[in-house]
Amino acid sequence: MKLVLGLDDCIRMALKSPPELGEAQADIELSTSKLNEAKSYRYPQIDVISLFGPAPQAHARDITPTIATDRQTKLSGLTWFTSADATLIQPLYTFGKISENMKAATHGIEVDRARKEQRVNEIALQVREYYWGLLLARELKEVVLEVQEDLAKAREKAQTLLDEGSESVDQVDIFKLDAFSGEVAKLREEATKGENLALAALKTRLGLPACTSLDISSERLVMEPEVVPPYDSFVEKARSRRPEFHQIAEGLKARAALVEAAKANYYPDIFLGGLFSWAYAADRDRIDNPYITDPYKHVGGGAALGLRWKLDFGITGAKVAGEQAQYDRLLSTREFAEANIPLQIRKFYLDLKEAEKSVTESQVAYSNAKKWAVAALANFDFGVGPAKEIFDALQAYARMRAAYFQSIYNYKIARANLDYAIGEPPLD
Repeated sequence: MKLVLGLDDCIRMALKSPPELGEAQADIELSTSKLNEAKSYRYPQIDVISLFGPAPQAHARDITPTIATDRQTKLSGLTWFTSADATLIQPLYTFGKISENMKAATHGIEVDRARKEQRVNEIALQVREYYWGLLLARELKEVVLEVQEDLAKAREKAQTLLDEGSESVDQVDIFKLDAFSGEVAKLREEATKGENLALAALKTRLGLPACTSLDISSERLVMEPEVVPPYDSFVEKARSRRPEFHQIAEGLKARAALVEAAKANYYPDIFLGGLFSWAYAADRDRIDNPYITDPYKHVGGGAALGLRWKLDFGITGAKVAGEQAQYDRLLSTREFAEANIPLQIRKFYLDLKEAEKSVTESQVAYSNAKKWAVAALANFDFGVGPAKEIFDALQAYARMRAAYFQSIYNYKIARANLDYAIGEPPLD
């Protein structure tokens, strides 16, 4: 069964599961994980250490009423113990270490989303190029077939006149017609090759196997009437829609937050700390005395307000300088984009206007060339025109007809490039 698709259908299919979008989505998920990690630092962090091992036996009588100092630990006097120590840290205020990293991760997600949008626009642009390239190849093939048909009629008429002994035709004219027919046949093969290559490229872009029977619903490459807006309107749209501008804006916010997060390392972390410690050992008496702590058998804990401050003598300053350098680098990128994206838009805009004029001029030219060819063929049929006039007329017609379709293709490509340059969504 043949699959017949329109341009929008092709774009939708190409956007279903291309590798580029898979990579972009993975970047978004990575940035989301960084945001979740930054958020998690707001919650308590608990460290637990549990031990199990041997411990010496001990009895309260060994320290009451006096402490015995001649007790020795022997293998026969060992028992076992187990313990668990838990430390809880609840951050209260970190001078921006957590909040700024959360900001950076949030803006980083927006950067990756804009990058994914950029990939979508690039894929849509490629689909349009292949789709219209296929139409162009087919139109050029039709032009060649039309010329080939006219040459066949002229060849048949020339042979008839030659067989009738007409003086207006000789064997050289037959040779010329045959030679020109060979050249046209070569052009037909080139057009067929271009058609097959464009179709194969479209299948690849759509993610279809090479054996898929695919065709497009558009039958002709036509110029659709359109009023082209002024150049300034395209630039204005680009500043609000172009994914690269959004990437830079969000990237600057993310870098600014990372600079502040690095500066926050100059200051301490204020936290609420909690401690719980438990240990148990068999054949060992418990001692309830605040001055004596038994590491093998006890239960205790507490809470306190704490401050943790890391002084690194230059490391923090270097990290701040590094983040600031990344921020400054992105500022330069923004300046480059603000200068060169309007230039890119101007180029595509001028390409569009040039193609628009070329369509009109080549249409007039091929129409006149067609009239010339019809007149030359008619004169030849009546035996009053030379064969060379047919060659010249058909060559002019084929050249200008091909230029007409090439101009339409150039117009559509320039319009697609303009849409890409201003960040226009590929589909409504």
